[in-house]
Amino acid sequence: MNFAPKPLAAALSLVFLSGCASFSADGGISGVSDLTQARTGQKLVRQDGATATEASATTDALLAKPLTADGAVAVALLNNRALQGALAELGVAEADLVQAGRMRNPGFSFGRSHNGSDVEIERSIFFDLAGLLTIPMRSGIERRRFESAQLITAGNAVNLAADVRRAYFNAIAARQVAHYFEQVVEAAAAGAELGKRLARVGNWSKLDEAREQVFHAEALAQFARARQNDVAAREQLTRLMGLWGERVAFTLPERLPDLPKAPAQGDNAEAQAMTQRLDIQVAKKESEATAAALGLTRATAFVNVLDFGYKNKSETGKSRSNGYEVELVLPIFDWGTARKAKAEALYMQALHRTADTAIRARSQVRESYAAYRTTYDVARHYRDQVVPLRKRISDEVLLRYNGMLSSTFELLADARDQVNAVSAAIEAQRDFWIAEIDLQAAINGSGSTGTAMRTRTAAASASAAGGH
Repeated sequence: MNFAPKPLAAALSLVFLSGCASFSADGGISGVSDLTQARTGQKLVRQDGATATEASATTDALLAKPLTADGAVAVALLNNRALQGALAELGVAEADLVQAGRMRNPGFSFGRSHNGSDVEIERSIFFDLAGLLTIPMRSGIERRRFESAQLITAGNAVNLAADVRRAYFNAIAARQVAHYFEQVVEAAAAGAELGKRLARVGNWSKLDEAREQVFHAEALAQFARARQNDVAAREQLTRLMGLWGERVAFTLPERLPDLPKAPAQGDNAEAQAMTQRLDIQVAKKESEATAAALGLTRATAFVNVLDFGYKNKSETGKSRSNGYEVELVLPIFDWGTARKAKAEALYMQALHRTADTAIRARSQVRESYAAYRTTYDVARHYRDQVVPLRKRISDEVLLRYNGMLSSTFELLADARDQVNAVSAAIEAQRDFWIAEIDLQAAINGSGSTGTAMRTRTAAASASAAGGH
């Protein structure tokens, strides 16, 4: 018969076409790197045998000089192991994509029976025709899921970059406060010693001497806390950058960067977030994938098993017979209504989650920008008003003391008040840079944790210690 080879050839050609799905050269890393670089300014590299040496050399070069915020982000993107593990997960999503583009392996059956001297042999090969026909739809679904996985991975990288920047400015501020309290302890020790001498000769009361002693004692406690905060903040940054061994001895700047001349305007911040936030793009991709899956469920709810096969039969004393066979599962007990209802419910769930993500994103942008402007105004107020006024007061008190118009007690009391102002100014400057990071995260990443006005613990304690 001439009919048999045609369906066999057609089936073989379909199998060949369905096997064309293959893995990408870089596992989708280039797309993730582009998304990350557009939001952080830094490329993303997956460390393997070929890139490990270059990544190590780049890390050493960045750590050889005082570390910048961008440099810290670059080091983290190269060495953070949690991020490298997330990059490896892309391989799982790509494997699902490739698998969706391949047809299920064919089935082969062989039967042999005999009746006396007569032998009957049946051979058949079956192909999943329903699976083959739905390859384009299934590939489209997995393509969207793979793109969603890329967005999620890029979001992890962008969030890591924001965490590194926060830790970077926290570490610098903690070191700056620790250095300042070291100077405070030295001054407090000198004041306490002076108080003892003045009290010994009868020029100071026991109350004034006790005030200087308690100020020195509290300054020592604050210095110990400041040093611990310095260690903790630096270790947090070290962990995020994925460093260990000799590399933990990196150098940070001595002080926080100056405030910008003017704050950024937030007129179109919400619109930028709607187009740039990665969590919104992920939600949209998941909604699209769910909608496509709903179409596939509706298409296969009635018939989801359809096998087509070629078979031939040979029997002793007779010519071989060829033909084909179609196997169709009859929807007698299961008409697919439950699968369709589940798919529709999942689609509505995805739609509501997308809308909720967008609403929360808009709110986070507004909140983050309000915090950004407030922290900028507060930091500038300390820089332009509080600190200069404190310095002017100190200069006047010193002039009055040199002119014997004020007492030693007034001079030392003013030094205690100076501690409060300087500590608050450092923390206000730190809060601004962290608020600026939170704003960028709310616009470009997956949102911020919200910037609250931080309690000035160290300054408040110092003020309490010197209260009178």
